[in-house]
Order: sequence, then C-alpha cells, then structure tokens
Amino acid sequence: MRSGRMRGFSLIEMMVVVAIILIVLAFSIVAIQPSLKQGNVTEAYNQTLMALRQARDLSVAQRQIYFVTLSNTAVPNSITITQGSTGTLMNTYYLPSNVSFDVEGGIPTSQTTFPMTPDSFGIGATPIDFDQGVAGGAKNVIYFYPDGSAQDVNGNVNNGVVYLAMPGFINTSRAITLWGATGRLRGWHIYLSGAKYYWRQQ
Repeated sequence: MRSGRMRGFSLIEMMVVVAIILIVLAFSIVAIQPSLKQGNVTEAYNQTLMALRQARDLSVAQRQIYFVTLSNTAVPNSITITQGSTGTLMNTYYLPSNVSFDVEGGIPTSQTTFPMTPDSFGIGATPIDFDQGVAGGAKNVIYFYPDGSAQDVNGNVNNGVVYLAMPGFINTSRAITLWGATGRLRGWHIYLSGAKYYWRQQ
C-alpha cells in the first residue's frame, strides 16, 4: 500500500506571509495619511463655503437679513446661520474635530509683495478676520442683506478672510475671502514654491 502525505503550509511559511501582509498594510496606511488629512480639510472648507453661500442666498431669496457666526472657541469649531429680525437659529454646522479655523506659522503675511495674503486681506495672523479696515464690530459675524451685500453689525461693508487648517500641518491650509460690497466669495488653497508658501485661488 502506498502511503499518502498531507501537504500544506508550514508554520514558517505562514509567518512570512503574515509579515509581508503587515508590512504592505503599514506602508499603505502611511501613504494614505496625507490624503485623509486633505480630505478632512476639504470637507471643512466646503462646509464653510456652503454655509456662507446659503446665508447669502436665503437673504436674497427671502428679502431678509441673515447673519453667519464663525466660532473657534470650542472643539469642534462651528458655523451658525441666524435669521436677523427674529433671532431664529436656522442651521448649525461643525467642522471635523481635527480641523480648525486656524492660521499656521509660515503662511503669507504681506498685503503688497508676493506671496500675499488672500485678496490682500489682513496679515495672516487671525483665523477669522472679517471687518477689514473697520474699528469695532465683530470679526467673526457677517450680516448678509437682500441686495447680496455683506455688512457688519454696525452696517459697514464687511470684507475679510477666514482660514482653515489641520493644526500643525501648514500644507493643509485653506482660506475663503468675502467681498462685502457684492457678497462675492472666493476660495484659496496653499501651495509650496521653493521655500515659500503662496495662495492660489481655487
């Protein structure tokens, strides 16, 4: 009688296969980390831009004043839309917990020479920096009017910029600028050129 032997993987072969799988998995996680970071910041950027546009559109469509409040005093940071005459809270949005209204060291700070701040607003030092060139008011509150314009609480034209980033990662920085006279919103993304970061409109 011929005896047959069962063949299969030895313990060493199994360990080698598992080790290879773990190494590939580790490299994959490291490779996708930057994409995950950028994805969270993109979500926060889109959410902020959408909230500002929503408030402006509501104001124009309903012929009423709506105001947006951006807050970075708690985690997660928040955006609220409120009906002006009644004080009714319409919507509240929250940024992903690892993204903030934030300015990172190294972003442009000049208003006149390249690389400049977005639309030359501010000096890149304040995360929520509206009411440019206006004394008083509140830099984090924007009132949208039925004509599409944006003003501050005192009725001044409200130009400004808000910055978003994952704290500690300058390359995740985004910005949104507002031209108060028209309510026009523009988005910005930071890029590296040589040793300097600069803003490019999206």
